Amino acid sequence: MPITQSAKKALRGGDRKHVFNLRRKKKLDEAVKEVKNVVAKKEKAAVMKALSLAYKAIDKAAKGGLIKKGAADRKKSRLSAFAKTITK
Repeated sequence: MPITQSAKKALRGGDRKHVFNLRRKKKLDEAVKEVKNVVAKKEKAAVMKALSLAYKAIDKAAKGGLIKKGAADRKKSRLSAFAKTITK
């Protein structure tokens, strides 16, 4: 447990950020899962909307430091390639 006053404040701030990051990670995972579900159902119209929402969630996660920029780019690239499989 923290002893100094500043360490106690940092612990409280870290707890708040932890909840925020969990929420953002859950949205990220749900958005990616939604894209995969739509692609599995072969719904071409819904893929673009789901892909757009997934890109938004990925970019927000990268901006907030939840994942690194390179990881975000890789996720978007792989999702895009996966979405293209139904257009063939």
